[in-house]
Amino acid sequence: MNHVAVVLLTVALVLVLALLIGVAAGALARLDGSTYPAAVARAGGAFAAVLALAAAVTGVLAQFLG
Repeated sequence: MNHVAVVLLTVALVLVLALLIGVAAGALARLDGSTYPAAVARAGGAFAAVLALAAAVTGVLAQFLG
């Protein structure tokens, strides 16, 4: 398998995972009684946190494997 394909599939997987976690966080916030704007803000925060965590893990792995 091509290295570019592996990288693209990994990026797609991380984006889908971040999207699912963001949707789940927004839904749970809404079920907890938050307003729609607050739930969307919570969902956006969770989405950004997952992407930041993935970037940090990628940076650490790049240092160890590079």
